[in-house]
Amino acid sequence: MTDTAKKGWFSRLTDGLSRSSKQMTDQVVGAFVKEPLSEAALEGLEEHLLESDLGPAATDRIVARFRDLRFGAGADEREVKEALAEAVTAELINHQATFDPLGDPARPCVVLFVGVNGSGKTTTLGKIASDLTGKGAKVMVVACDTFRAAAREQLKVWAERAGATFESRRDGADPAGLAFDAYTRARAEGFDVVLIDTAGRLQNKSALMDELLKIVRVLKKIDPDAPHETLLVLDATVGRNALEQEKVFGRTAYVSGVVMTKLDGTARGGVLVPVAQASDAPIKLIGVGEGVEDLQPFDARAFARSLVGLEEAA
Repeated sequence: MTDTAKKGWFSRLTDGLSRSSKQMTDQVVGAFVKEPLSEAALEGLEEHLLESDLGPAATDRIVARFRDLRFGAGADEREVKEALAEAVTAELINHQATFDPLGDPARPCVVLFVGVNGSGKTTTLGKIASDLTGKGAKVMVVACDTFRAAAREQLKVWAERAGATFESRRDGADPAGLAFDAYTRARAEGFDVVLIDTAGRLQNKSALMDELLKIVRVLKKIDPDAPHETLLVLDATVGRNALEQEKVFGRTAYVSGVVMTKLDGTARGGVLVPVAQASDAPIKLIGVGEGVEDLQPFDARAFARSLVGLEEAA
């Protein structure tokens, strides 16, 4: 990403997280700027971090860090925000990783998308398809949520917009059979990446996981290493319910990376912190808007600085 693109993304990220940053920092910063360090100020910090859904473990560590910093009465707003950003960064820095299907030696690289209906899974897949075709990749989009016609239609629109090949079947068709046939075709025709959408009906967790695992099994008949990436897409607006979704999918579906979407739609964007720390898989991408450019690689430091309302990257 060029310096100009980085600045543009940081600006969009900061704007997207503005509701969260206001929730987290306004009163906290005020408390530390108005008076020297006090237990009352630390209690206020703890309260607002918890309200931002950072979770009790991360909150305790951040409060302890602030206690050690011992701000004086002369602390200014930026100093407090910088300290808070560094504390949040420390909570996330070991939970980030890159998503680079074109850098994977497998051809085609198969990426499986999992998550509940409504999490932004289909849109995320479409944005990634657009990004990859924009880089000159030959991309196949596979609609393995064969139970929702609306989801297939939405994905078809994204595929057409991206210039990607689209594969689907009739209502109720076997998703695993479709995945097998699409992957077979992609290998024969020299595709670079295969992006596979899946169903996310949590009403019956057992059946859903069985379906996902069947897709994985048939892909492995073609290549034992497939799928080469499994991305769990989570919706930040559901708050701490995202933790429950991570538990449902994270271990059973062999997730290799997490995508957090809709961070611009909530005042509790801090939920990314406990999700990252609870997941066996790192955060790879985050989204703060509807445009293709609003889905970007996760950078712990940039996220933390935007989350506390700092206007530029360090």
